[in-house]
Amino acid sequence: MIIVMKRYATQDDIQNVIDKIREMGYDYQISYGGENTLIFVIGSEKELGKEKFIFLKNVDNVIQVAKPYKLASREFKSDNTIIDVNGIKIGGEEVLIIAGPCSIESEEQLMLSAEIVKNSGIKFLRGGAFKPRTSPYSFQGLGESGLRLLAKAREKTGLNIVTEVMDTSEVNLVAEYADILQVGARNMQNTKLLQMLGKINKPVLLKRSFSATLNEFLLSAEYILSSGNENVILCERGIRTFVEYTRNTLDLNIVPAIKQISHLPIIVDPSHGTGKSDYVIPMSRAAIAAGADGLLVEIHPNPANASSDGEQSLTPESLIRLMSEVKGIASSVGRKIL
Repeated sequence: MIIVMKRYATQDDIQNVIDKIREMGYDYQISYGGENTLIFVIGSEKELGKEKFIFLKNVDNVIQVAKPYKLASREFKSDNTIIDVNGIKIGGEEVLIIAGPCSIESEEQLMLSAEIVKNSGIKFLRGGAFKPRTSPYSFQGLGESGLRLLAKAREKTGLNIVTEVMDTSEVNLVAEYADILQVGARNMQNTKLLQMLGKINKPVLLKRSFSATLNEFLLSAEYILSSGNENVILCERGIRTFVEYTRNTLDLNIVPAIKQISHLPIIVDPSHGTGKSDYVIPMSRAAIAAGADGLLVEIHPNPANASSDGEQSLTPESLIRLMSEVKGIASSVGRKIL
């Protein structure tokens, strides 16, 4: 439910509405954008009736929100959310590129990868310190020592760091090192983790689960938003279908769909979305043309020797080609590469 206050409503009028919301056992958020103050009631609307608020002093309108997600909807916020990461704006005119290895294997490998990323003009380095793997026998990452290597790479190159957090016990630790905390597809519906990420002051990159609907995806974002963190970046990384010639099916339909119904920025991961390095550049072009706010791509100095996901990792030469080609696509749709 959204309570729209009249343009000349006083702070006492607004407080009167807040008191009523609290009296009914609900939480709220306030948006002061535009001419009218909006008070958003958080929680199930079953017990909320329009008449309980419409007659309060200087309430202009009460809007029932039909969608299951509230704070992520365009009804709550009509303007696009722009997320600031150390002065870099995500979700606006510029298109974000994040690149790096799937997993941190060694200091030499990460530092070389960081230099490749920086020399390509990219400002964000990705790298997995904690690696959720399908098989318990696969390489699981270096853990905290990997985080320290990421910090060293940032100090050396000035790149911003994006890395995955897998468990509530690791949130504060990862937040010490990361500029953006990533939630992987397997954890998209880990509600305890999402709620804890809602309490930190760092942007969260939320990946869509390989079987999640659009509503489920946005409801996962809602957990973070409703816990107090407004800085959520969505990421499409492919879904499971009957297709057998790629790792996943990259659902680019979701990009314009999200743009229509949500104010949150959305980026695309064509590496996991296809699982094949030959397809990453074509699908990157398509993602930017579809309106994506950025790309998350895997690169490796020597993909053939990668500990994980070498088949979908770009070579340094391929990364240069990708940057060249997506710049032209971005320009054709009135945007530019960050």
